[in-house]
Amino acid sequence: MLNIADTLHRWCREDRPFALATVVDVRGSAPLPVGTSVAVDEDGNAVGSISGGCVEGAVYELCRQALRDRGAPQRAWFGYSDDDAFAVGLTCGGELDVLVQRVDPATQPHLTTALADIVNGRPTAVAQVVDGSDVLVGATVSVLDDGGTAHGTLDGGTADLVAAEARALLQAGRTARVTIGGNGDGCPEPLTALVHVHTSRPRMLIFGAVDFAAALSRGGAFLGYRVTVCDARPVFAAPARFPYAEEVVVDWPHRYLERTEVDARTVVCVLTHDAKFDIPLLRHALTLPVGYVGAMGSRRTHEQRMRLLSEAGVPEDQLARLHSPIGLDLGARTPEETAVSITAEIVAAGNHASGRPLSQLTGPIHRDRTLVPVV
Repeated sequence: MLNIADTLHRWCREDRPFALATVVDVRGSAPLPVGTSVAVDEDGNAVGSISGGCVEGAVYELCRQALRDRGAPQRAWFGYSDDDAFAVGLTCGGELDVLVQRVDPATQPHLTTALADIVNGRPTAVAQVVDGSDVLVGATVSVLDDGGTAHGTLDGGTADLVAAEARALLQAGRTARVTIGGNGDGCPEPLTALVHVHTSRPRMLIFGAVDFAAALSRGGAFLGYRVTVCDARPVFAAPARFPYAEEVVVDWPHRYLERTEVDARTVVCVLTHDAKFDIPLLRHALTLPVGYVGAMGSRRTHEQRMRLLSEAGVPEDQLARLHSPIGLDLGARTPEETAVSITAEIVAAGNHASGRPLSQLTGPIHRDRTLVPVV
């Protein structure tokens, strides 16, 4: 749902009914994660993708049927078939479980509000019942970042329990399936809800206003990061040099890091390779619960940096968190190539992946990302 929030918000504002097809479960290797959606309006306009093209035609027809029939939500399963070259299926070998339902914005005004918050970048969760009784499947509950106010098409204790799960996942910043009910906890019928969570954009903090920082800020913005470039030298920290950064700060790096807000999705990239900036900055950065800390420099610079950090009292477990020299081995030389090298390492680290060529690996290409924070 979040992948097409802009269009869904527009259709809801226009009270335009649409059919929504959402990936509610993935088994094996599949191109897109749980929560990805396709939508089709009554004029036949389609938006989104759930398979990278493998089953889009079949899903489109299911959506058109849902709009015509105005019936209960339907489930469709798509797997791999090598028996018929023209069969509808996933060529990647995985399996998708898809829920197709008609959505009438006039009867679910809370979706318009939730989608507006998502489009405007405010943290929001939308829980969609994907398993349960016929009267429950397809129901939605939204939780806004205004103290956790919940609205939706569920009632009573069931709504309260689903909203509580949605609030917890919103706080954790991850999209996931949750199962509740059937055990005397206020929800008599068991159900499973897919909670779509939109959080604020993660931060990329780049220290060192150099040419590499200009290229890296562009790469970071492309990946969805809110980019800040910081340097103590005002002549270099000029906003005009970094058009893809949302913020350019003139300050000592360690002092800025001490007062700015970070979380587990924040990445810290140190490009100054100057000990007077690097050491106090990294000494503090490695104590923070951020997702990635990397520092640029040669092998010699790296060895000197590690020695100075150790002498400054940084323990071994913190030193082990440092990605230095920064980036993957791509043979990069230009600032643009180096930015690709760094962002590739950031993506790999965030997904706990090896960074090795896929041709040298076995097993599924696409990992289960339902428990990974979503941007």
